[in-house]
Amino acid sequence: MQAKRTVVIGFLGTQLDNGRGAARWEKWRPSVALTQHEDRIIDRFELLYAGEQFASLVRQVSQDIASVSPETRLVAHDLPISDAWDFEDVYGALYDFANSYAFDPDKEEYWIHITTGSHVAQICMFLMTEARYFPGRLVQTSPPKRQAAGNPGSYALIDLDLSRYDQIAQRFTREQAEGVAFLKSGIATRNAKFNSMIAEIERVAIKSKAPMLLMGPTGAGKSFLARRVYELKKSRHQIDGKFIDLNCATLHGDGAASTLFGHIKGSFTGAGADRPGLLRSAHKGLLFLDEIGELGRDEQAMLLKAIEEKRFFPVGADTEVQSDFQLIAGTNRDLGKEVAAGRFREDLYARINLWTYELPGLAQRPEDIEPNLDYLLAQYGAETGERVRFNKEARDRFMRFAASPSAAWKGNFRDLSAAVTRLATLSEAGRITDSVVDEEIRRLNRMWQHHDGRTGRPEVDLAELMGEQAAAQLDLFDALQLQAVIQVCRQSNSLSDAGRTLYAISREAKAKPNDADRLKKFLARFDLEWDSIR
Repeated sequence: MQAKRTVVIGFLGTQLDNGRGAARWEKWRPSVALTQHEDRIIDRFELLYAGEQFASLVRQVSQDIASVSPETRLVAHDLPISDAWDFEDVYGALYDFANSYAFDPDKEEYWIHITTGSHVAQICMFLMTEARYFPGRLVQTSPPKRQAAGNPGSYALIDLDLSRYDQIAQRFTREQAEGVAFLKSGIATRNAKFNSMIAEIERVAIKSKAPMLLMGPTGAGKSFLARRVYELKKSRHQIDGKFIDLNCATLHGDGAASTLFGHIKGSFTGAGADRPGLLRSAHKGLLFLDEIGELGRDEQAMLLKAIEEKRFFPVGADTEVQSDFQLIAGTNRDLGKEVAAGRFREDLYARINLWTYELPGLAQRPEDIEPNLDYLLAQYGAETGERVRFNKEARDRFMRFAASPSAAWKGNFRDLSAAVTRLATLSEAGRITDSVVDEEIRRLNRMWQHHDGRTGRPEVDLAELMGEQAAAQLDLFDALQLQAVIQVCRQSNSLSDAGRTLYAISREAKAKPNDADRLKKFLARFDLEWDSIR
C-alpha cells in the first residue's frame, strides 16, 4: 500500500519567517524548518498570506524551502484578508479557501500549521480543523534549545479526536457530571426524564446566554433551579453580577414598570428619588422572573426591548439606560394558550421560548421523594445543628403514603419541605416516630381536602366521564378508588408514568413489571380508556 503524501497548510510568518542575507540561516524560521526534518518529507506546502506587500517574503521562503527540501512543492495563496486581527475577516477567508480546496484524504495527509500567523489566524485554523473543514491534524513547531544553522527544532502533531486522550475525555465527563450534580444540589434523583432534562440544562447554562423558560406547577422548584444555574455560571466565571429574583404576580398597577425598569425622580406621585429598577440591578448577572405570564402588556413590550437590545427607558426618563443581563423566566401557565387568548405577546413568547423546560410536579416523580426527603433532613440538621432521623417503621410508613395516589402534593416540593420541617421539629430526641408520622399524614390530608373544597367542585366528575347511570351504580369504595386513579392519570405524561406512580410498591416484587398494562386493564373494568380520561 502506497504511503499518503504529506501536505502542510499554514500561514506565512511575517515576522518569524523573515530574515535577510546569509544570516537568515542562523535564525529559526518555522515554515522553512518544518521541511528540514529528516524523518518526514513534506510533499506540498500550501502557504497562506494576506496582501501583495508580503509577495517578496513568500518568494524568499519558497526559494529557501526549495534549497533544503527539493521534494517539497510550495503553493502560495494570497487570501483576501484586510485585517489579520479581525476574527470574522480571517475566518471567512479560511472558510472560503477550505470550501474551494480539493482535499483528497485517501491519498494525502494534512498537517495544519498553527505556529505562524496572528493569534486570530491560529485560533481560526484550530476551529476550522476541529469542525473538520480542514480534514487533518494540527502541527505545532518549536525552535531548538540552542540556535544553530541546520537545526530545525521540533514539531508535535495534535489529534483533535478526544477519544484518543482518555484523561482529557474523562475529565470533561467528570466536570459535566459535577455540573449536573451541582444543579441538583447533590440530590440523587432517580427519575430518568428529570435527570435527562437537568443534564441538558447544564450544557445550555454553560454554553449559552440566551433566555431560558422554566414551566411547571407552583412549588416544582423553578426558582431553586434558576438560582442553581446562576451559581453554576458564577463558579465557572461566566457571570459577574447579582442574582435577582422576582415573582411577577406581586407587581400591580403603575408600580410594575417602576419595579422592573426603574424611574426618575418626580416621574409620578410618590417618586421622591431616582430608582434603578431590577433590570439594572441584574447587570452582568441573572434575572429570574417567575410567573412571567402575570406581566401586563406594556411591561411585556418594554421587557422584549430590554432582552433584545440590552437597553430601555426608565419610567419618566428621556435617556435610555443599559443592562446586560441573562433572563430565566418561570410560569405555571401555558403561555402558548395565553398568546392565543391575547394575554401574552407572541413576539416576547418567541424570544423566551428558545430553551424551554417543563419541571414535573412531585406526584410525577414518586421515585425522587426519598432522596429529597434525605436532602431536606440533612438541610434541617445543618440549619439547626440537630441530627434528626426516622425510625425504620416510621420512615417506611411515611414513604408508603408519600408515593401513594392519596398523596396529592398540591404544593409539590414546598409541601414536602414543610412536612419535613414539622416532622423534624416534633421529633423526640432526634427520632421521628410512628405517631409523629401519622399526625403529619392527617395534617397533609386535611390541608389537601381544604384545598379541594375551595375549588367548589370535585376533582374528577365520574358522571361526566361514564354517564350518570353507570356512575350511580358504583360502590363508594370503587368510586373513590377510580377518582384517585384518574387524578393520578391526569397529572402524568403517559400511561406508563401513571402506572409507575400507582404501582410504585408492588412493581418492586415483579421481575418484569408492566405498569401500563395493569392500569389499562383497571380502566377497562369501568369501560374507560386512557385518552377518554385525559
